[in-house]
Amino acid sequence: MNILVDENITFAKAAFSNLGKVCLIHGRKIDRRALKNIDVLIIRSITDVNENLLKDTRVKFVGTATIGFDHVDINYLKERKIAFANAAGCNSDAVTEYVFTALLSLSTHNNFSLKGKNIGIIGAGNIGSRVASIAKSLGMNVLQNDPPLERKTKRKDFVGLNDVLNSDIISLHIPLNLSGVDKTFHLINENNLKLIKPGSVLINTSRGPVVDNSALLNRLKKADSLISILDVWENEPKINSGLLSKIKIGTAHIAGYSFEGKVNGTVMIYNQLCNFLNEEPKWKPILPNLDECEIKVDGNQRFEAALNTAIKNVYNINYDDSLLRSGAALPPEKFPDYFDKLRKEYRYRREFSNYKINLEPFNEELASAFKQLRFEI
Repeated sequence: MNILVDENITFAKAAFSNLGKVCLIHGRKIDRRALKNIDVLIIRSITDVNENLLKDTRVKFVGTATIGFDHVDINYLKERKIAFANAAGCNSDAVTEYVFTALLSLSTHNNFSLKGKNIGIIGAGNIGSRVASIAKSLGMNVLQNDPPLERKTKRKDFVGLNDVLNSDIISLHIPLNLSGVDKTFHLINENNLKLIKPGSVLINTSRGPVVDNSALLNRLKKADSLISILDVWENEPKINSGLLSKIKIGTAHIAGYSFEGKVNGTVMIYNQLCNFLNEEPKWKPILPNLDECEIKVDGNQRFEAALNTAIKNVYNINYDDSLLRSGAALPPEKFPDYFDKLRKEYRYRREFSNYKINLEPFNEELASAFKQLRFEI
């Protein structure tokens, strides 16, 4: 069996080589010619899988080591009886940690408290529900909007989109749907951007096109504007450089790029491929231990500052922001390769659960918050 795998998928060779011959290739270079004699295709979100790619190939299984799958034509796969798998929830903790890393950095830098703030969460799935849980533990008021989940569960705690957009903080955790009753393409657009209060925070870690980037840029040019944090962009890797210059924090679609998140994605696709092949899963990843995992925190610090102090020791989001902005000096035609390089060569980042907090003096409120963020106390 011949298996073609995106070269940026963690442990790709180790995981899939016991099932067949593995060929590694850059995700943007996967074309029909590369799929000659390929039986299994394992990708990430940068590879569009559709009839143009798969026609006249012998591919019988497609797996994407990502939560979202808007880059895959599911209907075409069904027509061709090609099996499909995605890695739902693989990097949910990583993206959640990114959101609160950004918010705590912002609150510390601007000297405001998250307690009592209204956070509007659009999408209440694997990530959105985690963000909601931690936000509540930090003393925030949570508003959630998720029409398809509301219809499915009949829950009464969901609110309308306009109510969410009136929040102090708005965080997006939705798939990209180009059409239909739950269309999310340009869900945030020129019309409803006007509903967001000046000084509010808009965070997008879902899919770039759920926010109209041109409309957002126009809003950010106004003096009474909002604060924007973007990890995802329209037309990646050819992002809007003008928008990058106006936002508070910008990163290269790496919110979910923790080591654990990447490994989880590989494990999920490997297990589903084994199930498809009626093979017993034999590969299990071994994650290296961290040598220095204890972080000392002054319990007398302001609540958000103490949390931010610890998190900066684990993940410095401002460094990722500076890396992306460094590319702005490049000729426009070279920026897309730079964007992809930032993702391909992304540094080793472990999740909060690997670290222990040494809190002196002990502070019960801080200890509880650290535990909610999955730190050990």
